[in-house]
Amino acid sequence: MILKVNGIEFSYPSRPVLQGVRFQVNRGEFFAILGNNGAGKSTLLKCLNRILKPTSGAVYIGERDIFSLRQREVARQVGYVAQRQERPRMTVFDAVLLGRRPHMKWSLTSADTRAARQALQLLELEDYAMRFLDELSGGELQKVVLARAIAQEPEVLLLDEPTSNLDLKNQVEVLQLVRRIAREKNIAVIVVIHDLNLALRYADRFLLLKDGTVFALGGREIMTPANISAVYGLPVEVVWLGKQPVVVPVEEGEKSAPVAAGR
Repeated sequence: MILKVNGIEFSYPSRPVLQGVRFQVNRGEFFAILGNNGAGKSTLLKCLNRILKPTSGAVYIGERDIFSLRQREVARQVGYVAQRQERPRMTVFDAVLLGRRPHMKWSLTSADTRAARQALQLLELEDYAMRFLDELSGGELQKVVLARAIAQEPEVLLLDEPTSNLDLKNQVEVLQLVRRIAREKNIAVIVVIHDLNLALRYADRFLLLKDGTVFALGGREIMTPANISAVYGLPVEVVWLGKQPVVVPVEEGEKSAPVAAGR
């Protein structure tokens, strides 16, 4: 276990958002946070990164409460990719190199530049290194900020909708890469994602949030039509294409297909 969330709660002035959320994430694990709009997914991710402070409960990295750490220590251990990104006038290489800031002391080292170049290579961005961020498409920018987080070499990587601006090919390639990084670098990857079928394809475990509470937590066995329908307010079936489960919305009057889950 590298990350433990112990009963956190969070409220905005107008309304409560998270209520008694508990779960753990292990090293080498790809963990998906799922739920409909307004369930509290992005707020939860920000509490894990100390961007927001829970009104109660605790978040632990290893054995240490994240709110007892200095911000620089948090940045060394937790990487975060938000939904929306700014486009300052800087090169792609410099933007990725910013991921090394928590590790830098007095000056840039060869280890820093090497980590940035390796991250660019992983995301196949070497040819973009000298381009400016404000010249990139949304999908290209999304890959750059992911490269920056990878260059940071965190123990926990938090991704908020990392595939939202990507085409189908890049969605698959990025999630394949993220899962491989989790395995090879033995880090925890926690992803907020709306596409249930991408989550089912790549994630090891799932947390279903409903109204700011944990509705279900576990592996594929929790991704049942009943659970998904209850969380999203839409009837669905889970069918199998070979070894891959696929969530299919069901409209009234449609004929049912064979249903299975947790295979």
